[in-house]
This record gives sequence, structure tokens and C-alpha cells, in this order.
Amino acid sequence: MQVTVETTGSLGRRMTVAVPAQRMQQEIAARLRRLSQTARFPGFRPGKAPMKMVEAQYGGKVTEEVVGDLIRATFHEAVNEKGLKPAGGPAIEPKHMSPGKDFEYTATFEVYPEVKQLEIKGARIERPAVAISDEDVNRTLDTLRRQRVGWSPVERAATNGDRLILDFQGMLDNVPFEGGEAKDFPLVLGNNTLVDGFEAGLMDVRAGENRTLNITFPADYRNTQLAGKPVQFAVTVKQVNAPVLPEADDAFAVALGVADGKVETLRAEVRANLARELAERVRRTLREQVFKAIIDANPIEVPKALEQSEIDHLLETGRAALQAQGLPASQMPDDRQRYVEQARQRVALGLILAELVKTKELVIDPQRVRAHIEELAAGYDNPQQFISWQYAKRERIAEVESRVLEDQAVELLLATANVAEKSMTFQELMQPGPAAA
Repeated sequence: MQVTVETTGSLGRRMTVAVPAQRMQQEIAARLRRLSQTARFPGFRPGKAPMKMVEAQYGGKVTEEVVGDLIRATFHEAVNEKGLKPAGGPAIEPKHMSPGKDFEYTATFEVYPEVKQLEIKGARIERPAVAISDEDVNRTLDTLRRQRVGWSPVERAATNGDRLILDFQGMLDNVPFEGGEAKDFPLVLGNNTLVDGFEAGLMDVRAGENRTLNITFPADYRNTQLAGKPVQFAVTVKQVNAPVLPEADDAFAVALGVADGKVETLRAEVRANLARELAERVRRTLREQVFKAIIDANPIEVPKALEQSEIDHLLETGRAALQAQGLPASQMPDDRQRYVEQARQRVALGLILAELVKTKELVIDPQRVRAHIEELAAGYDNPQQFISWQYAKRERIAEVESRVLEDQAVELLLATANVAEKSMTFQELMQPGPAAA
């Protein structure tokens, strides 16, 4: 077998393979002989028909099958011989076959890029230095209190945070429109749950008051019959209710299911939950910085086949997320170009980490896998049940193993970087943006 390789770009290769005619003819003859043992022809018992008849009847199909099988087999032989690592399947172009001549085909494909830098020496990595304060605990307790808010009727004018009980009727060109009517509708001012301008038109309203709101729907409103149209809402305010937050006391702890019913235990549980959130956010913050640094250190070209496959994955993930929210998958824009850069970054990172794991001979530590699962389980009411659920299926464990191996790679890279602590508050760390980047 003769193999020649032409470079068509930094990653592109065009490989020409010549398969000896004898190899092909031997394979075709062997298959025809096997087929002749069972083939049925009028006037002949099975296995007794002349080979000329078998060849005339089945020769074309057998040749086609042999060509396909030989291409698959010799392609792998050829890339191994030349030390190539194809990224994605090749485009095969068979050349014209002539009797007695070697069979030739060309295979066009991309190879994996070479990853040269497996350190981030000199890169500055900022490790968040954060302590959980009593204020952080109190803030979380306040959030829990707001989730269990009560409401008390008031006679004063409504303000942000108050809940209104409304009847309303929407009119488009003096005609009621579908979906524009509600009775006893609860609306918390400041939540911005309705169309822009609706809540603003009800500020300072009082119980028993009627108001007419002039609203223009946004041009991109999901209901095309209303998009960009001016409408009127006739609103009757039945009640204005002020929020009443429960006290953070033992009764509140009991209501939240704290085992011993003590507010001190509740505060300890809140602090433990914040500590888990803190550890995860620190881990994520370091990981993001390390990944950016190692990608910057390896400005590799990404194989188009892998890039397109990753775009497919991103689109499919987006559609699945919409469906999980009860929204139609068709709302996911099928604009592949907008995902190109994200796909390139993800593919590049995957290639770099794979080379790091291989070169540094990183292996998954089962104890770390168990510890990570137990860490996740700590946030559940029944930790042991969660642990058993994780270990019940191999694919669940595989996800955790992948995460642990990634953490091991990050730790290895961190050891080569310039790591400095950056003091910040818990709130600053948890907010999206530069502080948590």
C-alpha cells in the first residue's frame, strides 16, 4: 500500500492511498466464493452454480462492499503509518477503478493541533480571600423571611414592595382583547412582572381607587396582535397590602424545619450553606482564570469539524433549557455564527486539558470523587439518599469524575502560576462581573 500526504493548511491534510489490485481482487474473490455456497440459481443446487454466474449476479454489489471496507481499513492503517491524528471523519473521494490497476482514493481531513504549552508560568491569578460575616448570615435570613412574607391591609397610598389586589380590563381600539382581563390579580409593586408602565401607573394608588392606564406594548412583544400597539387598562384596586416579615426567632426556625427548632441552629445551618457556596465560587473563579491563562498560552487553531460539532451541542443545550422552562425550542435562534467564538474556546480548552491529562499522567482519585459527592450531598435534607442516587448510575459518577479530574488539572496549573490573594466581601464575590471573574 502506497500513502502520500499533502498539507493543505495548518491543520488540513489530503492523503492519497493506493491499495494494491491483488489485495482487492483477493478480497472480492473470497467473498464471492463464500456467497456461492448459499446463492440460489434456477437449475442449480445451492453451492453448485458456476462462479461466472455468481460473479455476474453479485459482482457489482460485492465490489462496492469491498471498496467501502477497504477504505475504512486502509485509512486507519495509513494514518497510523504516517503518525497522523485525524480530528473528525474524512471526506473520501475514490478515483476511477480500472481492471488490474491499484485502487486509489483521496481522504481530506484535519488533524489535531499541537499543544505546546502546559504551564501558565508568569500568569497572575487572583485567589479570593473572603470571610463570611454575621451581616452575610443576616442578609440570607432576610431573604428567607421575604420568601415567607405575610400581608396586612393598609389605608395609605401604595409604594414599592406593597401588594395590590386588582381587577383590570384591557382595551385595544375600545375593544377588549384576549388575555387582557383579570379578577383579584395579585401584583407586588417593584417586581416588574407586567408590561412596562403598568406598575408605574399604580404608584400611590389607594384601596378602592379606579385608574385608567395608557400603555404601549413593546414592538417585540410576543403577542404580535398587541406588539407596538397603544392600549388602555381600566383598573380597580381592591386592596393595598403592606409586607409583614416574620421575625428571625425560634418560631421561624421551626417553620423552616430546623430539627431542634432553635434560631441559633438555623443561623449555623445558613452559615454552613454560605460556606459551601463560597467554596464553590472560589473554585469557579480560580478555574475561569486558569482556563483563560492556559488558552492564552496556546493560541491554537481549532479543527472545523470539532468547532461545528460544539456549535451543534450549544444549540441543542439551549433548546433543551428552553423546553425545561416550558418554552418552545423554536425560540432558540438558529444563528450558528453567534456561537462560533464560544465553541472555539470550549474546543481549544478541551484539547489543551486532554493533552495535559495525558502528558502529566493524571488519574482520577476515587477518594476525591467520594468527597466531592459528599460535599454536594451536604446541601440536601437526606445526604445519604443523594449519595446513593449518584452512585446508582455510571454516567452520574462519570460526570463527577470529569469534574474532579478538571480540578486536579487546575491545581497542577495553579502551581506554575503567580497566585495572589485578593480580599473581598462575600457579596462582592457572589456578584457577576469583574469582582468574581
